[in-house]
Amino acid sequence: MLMRAAQQGDAAAYARLLAAVTPIIRRTAARRWTGTEEPDDLVQDVLISLHQVRQTYDPGRPFLPWLMAIARNRLADIQRRQVRRAKGEVAVEVLPETFAGDETKEPIERIADAEELGRALATLPPRQRQVVEMLRLKEMSLREASAASGMSIAALKVSMHRAMKALRAVLTK
Repeated sequence: MLMRAAQQGDAAAYARLLAAVTPIIRRTAARRWTGTEEPDDLVQDVLISLHQVRQTYDPGRPFLPWLMAIARNRLADIQRRQVRRAKGEVAVEVLPETFAGDETKEPIERIADAEELGRALATLPPRQRQVVEMLRLKEMSLREASAASGMSIAALKVSMHRAMKALRAVLTK
């Protein structure tokens, strides 16, 4: 009932809904949380997700299972992110295109030498080098890099593409 009213623009109902579901989400987070961060991070992520997708709720269906599905999905997302960070993986929002041809595939052995990679990075223009450092070395998200550099996300993607193309050319000589 509260969610239905919130979808129709009732701010007071939305505030009551958030107040009512927060303890439920907090209990769920405390039971299922295995991460190193606080379970309140999960609670905040679920509340933000709830806010962002509130228009997708079907008033003809039960609310709590819908909310718990959001909580399970956010928990899985956070745990996957923690595992990737622990393993040193870099999160990439846009995956590079891959093709069947062997010339587009780079064996890791080619760039395993840190000194060689450092020399290759030094050949890049300053802006491209900055983008590679932010997105690959510092593992910043596109949003974080955009905020830090003042570049748009689209400009970051273009610059990263050009930098990777230039690095590929230098490293495969």
